[in-house]
Amino acid sequence: MTTSGLEAAARRAWVEQIMGMPISVHVRAGADTPGIAAAVGAAFDDLRAVDRMFSTYRPDSQISELNRGLRRLADCDQPVREVLELCEEARWRTDGYFDAMLPGVDGRIRFDPSGLVKGWAVERAGWLLAERAVADFSLNAGGDIILRTGPGQPEWRVGVEDPADPRRLLAVLPVRRGAVATSGTGRRGAHILDPHTGRPVNALASVTVIGPSLTWADVYATAAIAGGSRSLSWLRRQTGYRAMAVDDTGETGSSTLVHL
Repeated sequence: MTTSGLEAAARRAWVEQIMGMPISVHVRAGADTPGIAAAVGAAFDDLRAVDRMFSTYRPDSQISELNRGLRRLADCDQPVREVLELCEEARWRTDGYFDAMLPGVDGRIRFDPSGLVKGWAVERAGWLLAERAVADFSLNAGGDIILRTGPGQPEWRVGVEDPADPRRLLAVLPVRRGAVATSGTGRRGAHILDPHTGRPVNALASVTVIGPSLTWADVYATAAIAGGSRSLSWLRRQTGYRAMAVDDTGETGSSTLVHL
């Protein structure tokens, strides 16, 4: 997924490797304003702090220690408890197709909020940029994107890749303010599990969700892959969000965009 503005005005871009992926910030209007670079640096610092707290790959993260019984939930920082509550809400909103309680290799249930944390963390970073007067930016973390358009600036344009051929765009979505999240099999194969069966799913090649919150757009996209065509029943209940699904043959069909 790519983003661009319509104008050719000067802009600045920053890229950092965080959470195992490149995370980029593009600033258009006001890119040379004093304090912009410091605001972007603070956003990256916050993302690194979230990674240290939540990474399931770091043995010293609070999530890893919680799952190994080395830390109680009451001893975790407030963001961990907030994310746990959000994961429970996500399970309810998606009829159980998003579930952060997963069986480990030893058969024990472990808390893995990875499917929610990235969108939540990037949304936090977007709030931090906005609070520091960055008004016209795109914040992109592996295809999960926060967008803000400054006064008098053109909308951002988000390209949705064909999961069968990333060189090809299936659609270009104009967004002035909001979030875009995509989940699917194109980059990582069938890595999303149906929590009801524990098996990988691939009925849908990708789902892109557009809406006001990246936290929930990311959750809905992930859960929609897990639920396949059955996802439409709960997707339609999510006011303010719309989706584009691509089936496993690469065909988008006549109902590519589903307004919810």
